[in-house]
Amino acid sequence: MYLSLRSEAEDALQAALSALDLPTEDLGIERPPEDVDAAVASSVAFRLAGEVGAPPPKVAADVAAAIDPADYDYLGRVDTQGPYINFFPADRYVADTVERAQSEAYGRLDDRDTSVVVEHTSANPTGPVHVGRARNPIVGDALARVLDFAGYDVDTHYYVNDAGRQVAVFTWAYETFDESDLPAPDRDKPDYDLVRYYRKGNAYLEDADPDEEAAAEAEIEAVMQGLEAGDEETYERVGEVVDGVLDGMTQTLERLPAEFDEFVKETRFMRSGATDDVVDRLRDLDEAVYEEDAWQLDLPGFEKNLVFLRSDDTTLYTTRDIAHHEWKFDNYDRAVTVIGEDHKLTFEQLNETLELLGHDTDRLDQVFYSWVNLPGGEGMSTREGTGVDLDDLLDEAIDRARDEVEDRLDDRLRDDDLGEGDVERIAEQVGTGAVRYDIVSKQPTKSITFEWERALDFEAQSAPYVQYVHARACGILDEAESEGLEPAETVDPDLLDTDAERDLLRTIARFPAVVEEAGEELEPHRVATYTRGFAERFNAFYRECPVLTAEDEATRRARLALVAAARETVGNALGLLGVAAPDSM
Repeated sequence: MYLSLRSEAEDALQAALSALDLPTEDLGIERPPEDVDAAVASSVAFRLAGEVGAPPPKVAADVAAAIDPADYDYLGRVDTQGPYINFFPADRYVADTVERAQSEAYGRLDDRDTSVVVEHTSANPTGPVHVGRARNPIVGDALARVLDFAGYDVDTHYYVNDAGRQVAVFTWAYETFDESDLPAPDRDKPDYDLVRYYRKGNAYLEDADPDEEAAAEAEIEAVMQGLEAGDEETYERVGEVVDGVLDGMTQTLERLPAEFDEFVKETRFMRSGATDDVVDRLRDLDEAVYEEDAWQLDLPGFEKNLVFLRSDDTTLYTTRDIAHHEWKFDNYDRAVTVIGEDHKLTFEQLNETLELLGHDTDRLDQVFYSWVNLPGGEGMSTREGTGVDLDDLLDEAIDRARDEVEDRLDDRLRDDDLGEGDVERIAEQVGTGAVRYDIVSKQPTKSITFEWERALDFEAQSAPYVQYVHARACGILDEAESEGLEPAETVDPDLLDTDAERDLLRTIARFPAVVEEAGEELEPHRVATYTRGFAERFNAFYRECPVLTAEDEATRRARLALVAAARETVGNALGLLGVAAPDSM
């Protein structure tokens, strides 16, 4: 409804400006100030003041006077406040919003007939996922959910680095050392089991004498050369290690949850010949130079060249990623990559190279993120075996949430309504949701330190704070059903006339616009920001507007309809963030 009202405001402004013989190219549509009870506003008077030769308030008044709200479905009245033109909703807007927002699909936008591939996580398969990189799957999964809801045809991909030196070292170590040489795994999961070999191999290489190191490096180089040569036996050897680690990493990511439509391996493009084709075309570019025993691109504006082929004819990650992105361009209309800010230079060079190869990089977007830190600044090195694993963080989140939930339950509520299974369900929903919400709610480029007290605060702007709104709405509707009371099918706008009701209604109506904005800007944190404001509006409504004890049945049913609309809206918003919407808490 908000999108329809905004569209009508745009049409009304264009018609008024045309009637006044004024330019119509920039309408200045925006959200009104917080103290203005309008749905949308326009600052067009600022732009036109100089051309008209009148102060902005006079221009705004003249434009507003040229608009007849009766010509539109959702426009009620139009007035001005200083230089701003404010558009207020009609009664039909109120009734239609409450009705449509009760749909499970509320907020989902029309199909755009545009395919998008979202690549995220793509952590090297060398061990368990650690906390430092947790932002990637959380932001990436939320972004994919937002784009899907915004009408795009979305595929999610995990790009697997199964061809670099790290994987060659891992394969050599796995085939060299015995189980008896290793410490016990930290968890009974394949990634924890296999990472012991990788750490052992790196420790061996650091301490080996020159002859031992040379022999090991020869075996590692043989693995890399076997991959470049397309040797099937080498692919199988590497695959045994990589697939085992990926199995364990996937189990962890499913806990968030973050799932993928496809795991795309680097070696796919080596085996198909696509990487060799890229190398041939890169060498033909004017920017290609052979320096320091390697083929490189001397790209304008970059201090360092882009190396794409070593002297031993082995390719680099970026070379293979060029072939990967060309494949994306062949199969999707748009490609979005969620990647750590430490790779920013590499991706700038990648974009420049793709342009040199004739590709339209406007179809390619990168969402860069900073690392997640923990209080105390623990290190994050899979190679050294230090840092905090995401599994540990999620376990502690659930434990802390369980303690918080149990502290809030009195004996009567525990005995009558919630059993141990319910407590465990809520603890998992709240704990995991707290981790996701706290991380996705911040702009990705801002570094963050994860703090338990903030993330699990039931009273502040956190996941539990928003989740409780959904649970409270479910509780109201369940109690009404037990009393035989149903939400009104159509709502008389005059029954929802308090400030608290109208504030909540406007917030509900704005949800589709938030989805649109978050999708267009690739910023899922906008949805989290919206849910915090939503929770404040709902809680104000709950305090000020009795639902089940309202003075008459018509008001009770109208407010029930508003509660039902609120439940669907906040549930869908939490779903976009990948946060569970509990029915009870």
